[in-house]
Amino acid sequence: MSTKVADHVLQRLREWGVEQVFGYPGDGINGLLAAWGRAENEPRFVQSRHEEMSAFQAVGYAKFSGRLGVCAATSGPGAIHLLNGLYDAKLDHVPVLAIVGQTHRSAMGGSYQQEVDLHTLYKDVASEFVETVTVPEQLPNVLDRAIRTAYARRCPTAVIIPGDVQELDYAPPTHEFKMVPSSLDRSAWTAVPSDESVRRAAEILNSGDRVAILVGQGAAGARSEVERIAELLGAGVAKALLGKDVLSDELPYVTGSIGLLGTRPSYELMRDCDTLLTIGSSFPYSQFLPEFGSARGVQIDIDPHMVGMRYPYEVNLVGDAKATLERLLPLIEEGRGREWYDTVCDNVTRWRDVMERRAGLDADPINPEYVTRALDAVLPDDAIVTSDSGSTANWYARHLTMKPGMRGSLSGTLATMGCGVPYVIGAKFAHPDRPAIALVGDGAMQMNGMAELITAAKYRHLWEDPRLVIAVFNNHDLNQVTWEMRAMGGAPSFLPSQELPDVQYAAFARSLGLTGIRVEKPEDVEAAWRAALEADGPAVLEFLTDPAVPPIPPHATWDQMEATAASILKGDAGRGAMVKRGFRAKVQEFLPGREKK
Repeated sequence: MSTKVADHVLQRLREWGVEQVFGYPGDGINGLLAAWGRAENEPRFVQSRHEEMSAFQAVGYAKFSGRLGVCAATSGPGAIHLLNGLYDAKLDHVPVLAIVGQTHRSAMGGSYQQEVDLHTLYKDVASEFVETVTVPEQLPNVLDRAIRTAYARRCPTAVIIPGDVQELDYAPPTHEFKMVPSSLDRSAWTAVPSDESVRRAAEILNSGDRVAILVGQGAAGARSEVERIAELLGAGVAKALLGKDVLSDELPYVTGSIGLLGTRPSYELMRDCDTLLTIGSSFPYSQFLPEFGSARGVQIDIDPHMVGMRYPYEVNLVGDAKATLERLLPLIEEGRGREWYDTVCDNVTRWRDVMERRAGLDADPINPEYVTRALDAVLPDDAIVTSDSGSTANWYARHLTMKPGMRGSLSGTLATMGCGVPYVIGAKFAHPDRPAIALVGDGAMQMNGMAELITAAKYRHLWEDPRLVIAVFNNHDLNQVTWEMRAMGGAPSFLPSQELPDVQYAAFARSLGLTGIRVEKPEDVEAAWRAALEADGPAVLEFLTDPAVPPIPPHATWDQMEATAASILKGDAGRGAMVKRGFRAKVQEFLPGREKK
């Protein structure tokens, strides 16, 4: 039997070490599906409920494995559905390859069924590399370049293969004019800055008395070097959300997340520092960085396209974080004063006490901060945690203590809803021997999470460690946007857009043969977490949480609190309870001891 183009695509993916492709079938990839049958499902075809979920699963797999995520979809609507997940990969700098079908070449340009101009559609999301295969000889070069580019540029790429081309006999490129041969090897490489620029960076850092370090996901491979330079500089370390698992939150000088979802110590660190070192982060909100002109700055990033933004850095070191820090560390002077370091550590200790008190506040029926705090106490040391976008991201950012070995991520830059459950499924395929937990709001769960429970049930037998826990914060409200309307616009909640129907998430999980636990009282929260982590397969925890608990930003002013109160008095559905709880939560920052209830 001759080798078809579709057979060669799967063979080449196997040669690149691809073990699974997240996808959904359609006649635009019938040739590939037939090839999967001949290949005995290698690499494994992982069937989602929707192509967008396939893309998210590929992103989650890539984030937690460090390897290429691959997704596949049919022509027309299938290719369109991939876009949101691929944009998530683009904005968070994740290597993902999309393999997309197209109508037959003979029908192209004829307004045929499901014919979409895929080059135009994909030219932004896959701007680094998108190509259509029109003859067999284009392979393997097109596929190899797409994979290499995805790895090298940390981005999504796309290969479009018309249906009739998939079924052609494969013929390799020949040794002649206008043929492009290819090879498989992707040797490791490391970029480092010049010695002169490293010396200039050291001079700036050595001149600082109050140094702040900001780390992002680009510092993930340099944990020990980041710890060492922080100790030498007596610095505090704040973390962008995508860098939450870069350093342990148990270190006394780690101030936690930064930004709107960040901590008060991180806000104070940036406000009061005189020197800023940013490592592997393109954190976009410059208002949370030091006031322009108040601090000198050094940036380290492997991508020259991403340096020099966000803050007026004096030196931009283009290079791998670990390799660059190894060259920088010998030039850093020791023996600086401890006053700044002690202040940072004291601020961290105070904030932890504040957050413990906030989690202990009464709510109706359950305080969502307490739900996350209770998970923190039982979180396995090798856990992988994903968070969806929305108010749950606040609790993920502030209440979970990342320890060495733990992993965590969310949709950082796109901040799209609906990624939490497919991310955690992708994580289980990346690490089937580790427990994985997703924190999801009821809005995201209704958007697409419930359907992906079917995917979890379908593939549960493949996971060596059976623990997959999906925690749904059920508050009947699109809570993050509701609070943004109150705090930023002074507007009351608009119930037709914000109120969500009550859904029996735990019962739905049980209907699929999964563990489902509905938690209606705070005294049952801890036991529910333990039961889910002891279950013999995927579990859904449905926590009935209070929408009146505010996700107050670390820099919240009394003016914003008054705007919130004013909006409620204008006719907000929550009225007095929301004013009371917002005030009580904010006042925790100023109390020397525990609040008297």
